[in-house]
Amino acid sequence: MWRVKPLDAILATAEKKALHRSLGPIQLILLGIGAVIGTGIFVLTATAAQKAGPGMMVSFIIAGAVCAVAALCYAELASMVPVAGSAYTYSYAVMGELVAWLVGWALILEYALGASAVAVGWSGHMVGFLDGVGIHIPHALTVGPKIAFGSFLKGGEVGGIINLPAVIITAVVTVLLVIGTRESATVNAALVAVKVTALTVFVVITVPMITGHMSNFQPFTPRGWGDPLSSSGTGVLGAAASIFFAYVGFDAVSTAAEETKNPQRNVPIGLIGSLLICTVFYLLVAAGAIGAFGAQPLMGPDGKFFADGAPELYASSTCASSHAPLVCSKEALAYVLREIGHPWIGNALALAATIALPSVVLLMMYGQTRIFFVMARDGLLPTGLSAVHKRFRTPWVITLVTGVVVALAAAFLPVGQLADYSNSGTLFAFAAVSLGVMILRVTDSRRHRPFRTPLLFVVAPLSILGCVVLFLALNQQSKTLFYLWSAVGLVLYMSYGFWRSNVRHGVTEVPELSPDAPPEPIAPMPGAPAPGQEFGG
Repeated sequence: MWRVKPLDAILATAEKKALHRSLGPIQLILLGIGAVIGTGIFVLTATAAQKAGPGMMVSFIIAGAVCAVAALCYAELASMVPVAGSAYTYSYAVMGELVAWLVGWALILEYALGASAVAVGWSGHMVGFLDGVGIHIPHALTVGPKIAFGSFLKGGEVGGIINLPAVIITAVVTVLLVIGTRESATVNAALVAVKVTALTVFVVITVPMITGHMSNFQPFTPRGWGDPLSSSGTGVLGAAASIFFAYVGFDAVSTAAEETKNPQRNVPIGLIGSLLICTVFYLLVAAGAIGAFGAQPLMGPDGKFFADGAPELYASSTCASSHAPLVCSKEALAYVLREIGHPWIGNALALAATIALPSVVLLMMYGQTRIFFVMARDGLLPTGLSAVHKRFRTPWVITLVTGVVVALAAAFLPVGQLADYSNSGTLFAFAAVSLGVMILRVTDSRRHRPFRTPLLFVVAPLSILGCVVLFLALNQQSKTLFYLWSAVGLVLYMSYGFWRSNVRHGVTEVPELSPDAPPEPIAPMPGAPAPGQEFGG
């Protein structure tokens, strides 16, 4: 379980069975921005306001700071090991197969559930837009049913039959990813331009209004700073743990390393550049929303704060009134613009979000397919999943499988806490990468590092500490789901991946002529059983 896959073998595999290299630094930055800017800022701003009030600005800073130190660790490993697989591949090379499996399994929460959450968020925007133009989709086709799993974790959601718009957008994205990386990146670039333009307009209109509405920032932390050891997930830290989802996706750049031209130079540029741009946007948008309209959390008649997203919150008389607080809106930024006298611009921003959110679904699914691709290539998942399409040169089988999984989750699960569930897996993966880069500095100090993390033994521990604190600040349901998910992953690994692992059998993939050629055997590891003998047969 602790066997590692040597870095030289990983790099050799990438060279012999590589995906098509077509992405440059600008495309990587756009990929990063496309993955990051989405549901978090367009949808979860109201959630952050209910948890932290104006203090959500500090929440954005905390979440961004944790991502920044994690990004520096990612950049060093991604430049050294420019292959698909992200945190999974790095963990395999440094900390062994068991840790790598757990990281890869946790990344399913990040990418697959994250993509499902964004698809459901997009569905809400699209349904609202269509309602505005007189086209009404039956309620039963816009939300999933209230099922046992959702009820156990979060009380479920008053239901329908299926979230059809979320399924449709997932299907479209899946087809686009099968067609090819270059085509996906081109569409993404256009959608990034839409999102950035919409947020820029919001900032230009709202930020100048801050000076005349400084009272909107008081009290700054109406629900306190939060206790990471509690199960409530409120306060500034609780909001940071939730809106961490707003930054999730920057590591998707590292999963594209195997399809990047000159990855040693371009991957660090894509990682750090996209994160810096998004952080600046988030702070300006949050400041503009608070200064122009206000972002105080809402209390119930019993004097206690409503839980974010609770049905009681939206059914309250305050939310039902005209000029309701920001926390009552499911399209926060557009709502702010409408309320401050710019209804047409607000509607245009809502339309922009509807147009642009699919790019986030695309990038999260893109990252998930590349994780699965490498895990299958290593034998921890069925090898047939790693098949590369002869025409499009994309991992088409695993892309279709991922599309089905994301569509099912989006169709039948409520959006509720999907963002928090996604964060639990992400934080685990980030901490693993930060630990791995420190270990590799000691165990393989002579290897060339095109990008070296500055002050590594300060930066990496800060990254790990930040991930642990934010994980603890999540609500209890999210932490419980992560523990259960990890336990299921261990069972699957011990029943399949442990026995079928290519490294266990001393096999490395070195196809010379065809990307679908079978792996070639090399000298087995000492003590490893021959293929077919792992169960005593």
